[in-house]
Amino acid sequence: MAGTQCVGVDVSADEITVAIEGRAQRVTLTNDANGHQRLVRLLTRRGKASRVCLEATGIYHLDLALALHRATGIAVMVVNPTAARDFGRALLLRSKTDRVDAGVLLEFAQRMPFETWQPPAPEILDLRAIVRRIEALTLTRTQERNRLHAAGRCAELTSAIAWDIEAHLEHLAQSMERLQQQALAIVTAHPELDRRFARLVSVRGIASVSALRILAELAVLPADMTPRQWVAHAGLDPRALDSGTSLHKPARISKKGNRHLRAALYMPAMVAVREEPNVRGFYQKRITGGLKPIQALVAVERKLLHAIHGMWSSNSDFDGEKFCVKSA
Repeated sequence: MAGTQCVGVDVSADEITVAIEGRAQRVTLTNDANGHQRLVRLLTRRGKASRVCLEATGIYHLDLALALHRATGIAVMVVNPTAARDFGRALLLRSKTDRVDAGVLLEFAQRMPFETWQPPAPEILDLRAIVRRIEALTLTRTQERNRLHAAGRCAELTSAIAWDIEAHLEHLAQSMERLQQQALAIVTAHPELDRRFARLVSVRGIASVSALRILAELAVLPADMTPRQWVAHAGLDPRALDSGTSLHKPARISKKGNRHLRAALYMPAMVAVREEPNVRGFYQKRITGGLKPIQALVAVERKLLHAIHGMWSSNSDFDGEKFCVKSA
């Protein structure tokens, strides 16, 4: 496209590395609202137009993609990580650093058909924002309850402080209830969200609060993501720890992903193990196979993500028989 510069952006948790067409020097910015706005100003300086290519990296790319998408003169393409990796291999690149990855994405934007990214629908972004606000208020409520507990056991803290904490707890409860109703109103007003919500609450262990949290985090993801990619996005994928012949630690989950989704799955998995016979059977098989209880619970969380993906794809309720296939 004449008069339009191509840009490759490698996104990590804390930083973004930018490769701009015609510039040998890479630009490194913080991966936050301030860094995003600095990048927008850099790319739109003197009325320039830009085609920006970045990789879908779990939760880290979405806010940047939204900031670029909203800017005048910037078109955004979000590529599948597998496509970017295969493209880098085709270029016979042996190194993998943020600077190299940004250069690969720049070449991807220059050589490959540019497919403009479409952001999640506004109602999905609103739902996620509301649910994350509820999550933050829940944490604040727990902290205030702990302070109230401490106030009752400390003679130096006056009754006025205890009263203030109780008033704050009441305000938090009202705010959380109001936000919960707003989130449910968004879901019921949009048939696709309502359909997915109904499938979630068909799982014995996922009530409306947990269903909203899971739905808000999964609904923003691309429709073509596989269950395994969901698991990796949540940071529930196992990470092997091997080094030479001296280090062979047990595999652990990577935790390099969406902590909100991991947190949303934890209590449903615990309740499902207790209340759903087939989930409990799946859990017990992992315990019998040598896993520790927490490892078996993580396996349940991974399996729940697979089950949810299947339920949404087939528009069917939870089927425990599919969750834990019994041996003949």
